[in-house]
Amino acid sequence: MSATDDPIRNVSDTALWVAMYRAMESDRPDAHFKDPYARRLAGERGERILRSMARPMSWPMVVRTSVFDDFVLRAVRDDGADCVLNLAAGLDARPWRLPLPESLRWFDVDLPDILGYKQRELANDTPHCRYEARAVDLRDAAARRTLFAEVAAAGRRTLVISEGLLIYLPPDAVAALARDLSAQPTFRWWIFDLVSPRLLERLKKTGMHKRVQANAPFLFAPAENTRFFVPFGWREREFRPTWDDAKRLKRRMSGAWWYDLILAMTPADRRRRALRFAGNVMLERAGGGA
Repeated sequence: MSATDDPIRNVSDTALWVAMYRAMESDRPDAHFKDPYARRLAGERGERILRSMARPMSWPMVVRTSVFDDFVLRAVRDDGADCVLNLAAGLDARPWRLPLPESLRWFDVDLPDILGYKQRELANDTPHCRYEARAVDLRDAAARRTLFAEVAAAGRRTLVISEGLLIYLPPDAVAALARDLSAQPTFRWWIFDLVSPRLLERLKKTGMHKRVQANAPFLFAPAENTRFFVPFGWREREFRPTWDDAKRLKRRMSGAWWYDLILAMTPADRRRRALRFAGNVMLERAGGGA
């Protein structure tokens, strides 16, 4: 984690940035989650990345973390998920901080550098479940499919997580990933965050995201929304609009009242489409599963 003039050198560096947002939320007396590992994992470089941002925007990251926590806990508690495959896991510490059963198998997958860094930092901490790390470049199709087959054999009802990943992939790479995941019958659910083309264009114009874009460009925002995944064997189970959850959690952007006013005057059909501007999604297998 050496110093650099660029705030974000690559996609893996975004994990340091997001970990700082989790640390900031954890410090609040009204925190929606507690991540006691976040500040340690973010380190000095994570703090430096955050300071480099002219207008830090913690609220969507806090909402996403909270909603994903809910998705994971419900899948384990209510749906009987016995395995989790966490793609591009970054500095996610859920196996250590969430009340997960000891019997649950959890596979963290990421590039060797970021995964090795997390393993070293958490070497003296004990996860609540059966944790395993897999250093795999998901761009390598053969390695990816080998990994998926191995994980599919480890559980009967697997939840796949790709938090903060898809937006950095081109559509053809997302399609290939979706196809390879659905090829494994024990992979039952898939959760990720999703933005619309309009929001992607807005993000690209902000000063903060222009600094991120240089080395970690935003690429994926399908006009079809979750229908993009239907040809690859997935269907929408739940879409949680970020705007609604931000209001519920009282973690909102400045001037949110103005957008609320506009939405209140918008016809119901258009309002529903507008709320798909950004959200956190759970898909399920379209053809059932094991």
